[in-house]
Amino acid sequence: MESLRRMASPTTRVIRGDSLISVPTRDIVVGDVIVFEEGDIIGADARLFEVFNLEIDEALLTGESVPVAKSVDVIQEHDKPLGDRINMVFSSTTVTKGRGKGIVVNTAMETEIGNIAKTLASTSVVMRTPLQKKLDILAYALFGLAVVLAIIVFSVNKWKVNDEVAIYAISLGISVIPEGLVAVITLTMAFGVREMAKNYAIVRKLNALEALGSITNICSDKTGTLTQSKMIATNAWLPDDGLYRISGRNGFSPEGNIYRCGENVTSEIIEAEGEKVTPDNITYAFTRLVQASALCNMAVIKKGKSDNEWHAIGDPTESALQVFAHKAGLPKPVLTAEPFKFELVHEYAFDTGLKRMSVVCKEKSTDTHYVFLKGATESVLSQCTKIQLGENESNLDYEKFEPGLYYQLEKLASKGMRVLSLAYRRVNENIEISKWTREKADADMVFLGLVGIYDPPRPESKAAIQRCFGAGIEVHMLTGDHPITAAAIAKEIGILPLLWSPELESEGKFNSQLVMTATQFDALSEEEIDKLRELPKVIARCNPDTKVKMIDALHRRNKYVAMTGDGVNDSPSLKKADVGIAMGLGGSDVAKQASDIVLSDDNFATIVNAISEGRRIFSNIQKFILHLLSGNAAEIITLIIGLSFIDHDGISVNPMSPLQILFLNMVTSSPPAMGLGVERASNDIMDYPPRSKDGLFTWEVIIDMIYYGIVLGGLSLANFVIVIYAEGNGDLGRHCNSSPTGPECVPNDPTCDQMTLEIACNQIFRARATTFATFTYSLLIHAYNCRSLRDPIWTMKLYDNKILLWSVIGGLLTAIPTFYIPGLNSRVFKQLGIGYEWGLIVGAVIIFEIFVEIYKFIKRKNLKPLKLVEGEGFKRQYSINEYA
Repeated sequence: MESLRRMASPTTRVIRGDSLISVPTRDIVVGDVIVFEEGDIIGADARLFEVFNLEIDEALLTGESVPVAKSVDVIQEHDKPLGDRINMVFSSTTVTKGRGKGIVVNTAMETEIGNIAKTLASTSVVMRTPLQKKLDILAYALFGLAVVLAIIVFSVNKWKVNDEVAIYAISLGISVIPEGLVAVITLTMAFGVREMAKNYAIVRKLNALEALGSITNICSDKTGTLTQSKMIATNAWLPDDGLYRISGRNGFSPEGNIYRCGENVTSEIIEAEGEKVTPDNITYAFTRLVQASALCNMAVIKKGKSDNEWHAIGDPTESALQVFAHKAGLPKPVLTAEPFKFELVHEYAFDTGLKRMSVVCKEKSTDTHYVFLKGATESVLSQCTKIQLGENESNLDYEKFEPGLYYQLEKLASKGMRVLSLAYRRVNENIEISKWTREKADADMVFLGLVGIYDPPRPESKAAIQRCFGAGIEVHMLTGDHPITAAAIAKEIGILPLLWSPELESEGKFNSQLVMTATQFDALSEEEIDKLRELPKVIARCNPDTKVKMIDALHRRNKYVAMTGDGVNDSPSLKKADVGIAMGLGGSDVAKQASDIVLSDDNFATIVNAISEGRRIFSNIQKFILHLLSGNAAEIITLIIGLSFIDHDGISVNPMSPLQILFLNMVTSSPPAMGLGVERASNDIMDYPPRSKDGLFTWEVIIDMIYYGIVLGGLSLANFVIVIYAEGNGDLGRHCNSSPTGPECVPNDPTCDQMTLEIACNQIFRARATTFATFTYSLLIHAYNCRSLRDPIWTMKLYDNKILLWSVIGGLLTAIPTFYIPGLNSRVFKQLGIGYEWGLIVGAVIIFEIFVEIYKFIKRKNLKPLKLVEGEGFKRQYSINEYA
């Protein structure tokens, strides 16, 4: 657990020597220079010396909800309130905007938050998980039952409590308590956490293991989770040339060609054919488009020396444009060399408010300056006054041009693309570039065209989503992307029905709006949302409040929700969800700390695997609890009925000794229970619906427990009766609970015959051995019955769970010495070696299995199937009639 905690612990970027490195936050020391940006959690108290548009959320220290703007100015007063120390950043606060650097002045418990922690340390409260609470209730119930049974024992013996009565009461108490339960649960949980870590899901909070089995809905981000986060330029469009197709989808590899398709293309524009672009037929306008893509770009792609793979350094969108330029034969290395010799003069970084970026470059070969611009279409178009048509620049007529432009834009976006517009202009005036403002640089641009960039879904995403729907789990995409882009990806990977289209939805062919923007969803009241037959499958342009509102809407429908996220804006919804899942690679520290599980590979398929693992763990806990408690129920039944066996002195005869009961609970039952705890997930575990809110003790499990207890206890008691009354003389002797020979007869006592007393006690010890052996071997075989609530035993492989197999074999062999080693059998276990009784034992085990299989057969015929009906999970996803 400690190693897993270290894997998920927050990190801080630190400048040490000449290197910027990430270190665990706990390893920061006074004097370190820490570097942080939007989304980071500050790792220590630090004095700022460099800031850029920096704002910090200090609500956890000051209670102020508005982020504090920071500066590096000196503060003369030494008693400034915490909220006014604007040249300081404090541990555990959150960067909401900008970036900065600071020198660490306090760490750990010496920080402002550490001072608060010292105060809280003495009053910390440990929360109990739902499973712990249910086991607490079970413990209290079993303790109460043990007290009641002890009272019954004392009452039957008319409150004449001697050693033998007390031992019988203790025996009943031992039979009630499943002594191995805590150890088995602990180990099962520990193995589950370790197994999930191997599969890239790091569990931060143990109750997430329990909650995973109940998940009914997953709200997932798109980029990097459902998709590869490796943007690929697949299409370009120029006003005079029409559409271009860019081939090659192998990540950042520049291998691929470009084809000019014109306007005569199929509806599947990504796959449209066309004339291959070569240096001989490349157009002037297309050349300028490629130049803008390569130069208005800070990303670099290069081939790794170790793995021989192409890698990108920089923004994924810019990397895609750089790959596009490579495929066109005009990458940045070519443009900055002879004969072009473009040189970067000034960069105006991407502004989230303006939604564009521009650069000023000088072409040394002609001593001419150019401005290249890229960004969102509406932003770029607003800066353009001309349009490039062939080799000529024409004045831009917005009324005529915009409809066709936005038609092409929507056509590209409908295929799941993020569309960028590019523009340029030649700077003719002879002025000093360094004195330009952004407004000056971005003005009077010439519109070049569009580039469609596609973030391909992960290959495993569609199959993972199909597994979810097959398991009765609904998947929702909550993303910041354009609605058309988000809907196209959602349709491709199966979140939306295959027959869904924006036109059909706009015509009212669906009962619910399956695709909505955050604005539309937020405008609905709770009552209006609750009236929707289906909650949206896709919400685009999401903000933090929208995600929280979606989770609240699902909770009102009694759904159990898992939420994925990676940014600061996801932390409220991650906390609100039943299971918050943060991205470990691209996720912020805020998101990780607000989550229950961290994915170390940022893959949606890992979420589905984690749900499968959570179901496996919970199912296994249910299996071994059924095994342990049904054995305890059988012991209780045997001992309670055993009170009716009264010897000549009015003392109850024990059908089993205390040590036999303890041996059954600890040695016989616990190893097979551990084997059930590590049972592999069945191949069809995701064919079942989410676990009910009844938790461990569903009515079916409770009835199973009672039924198996009655049958096993009844057969064991029947063998006890047969040995004494059918094969023996029916004499229960006097004080035979402790000795196989009974007490010594008092001299001159005519009512006591030593031989008769020894025969009676001897048969009781043999009957007790028969009962113990019946219990032992039935319980060991019963472990295989508990592998499935309804499937017959012959459908299960005996060898696929080696721990269970060897624990059963070990249990079969371990019991034998207790019957035949002198002294161990009679003095410790209070039994004797048996012979013909083995026939009764084998017969009882066979009869027990017959009763079990008849019971399971009745359940299969009369109870609702546990599995979802085949195809039930997909029907509503892929059939438009379900929504009509």
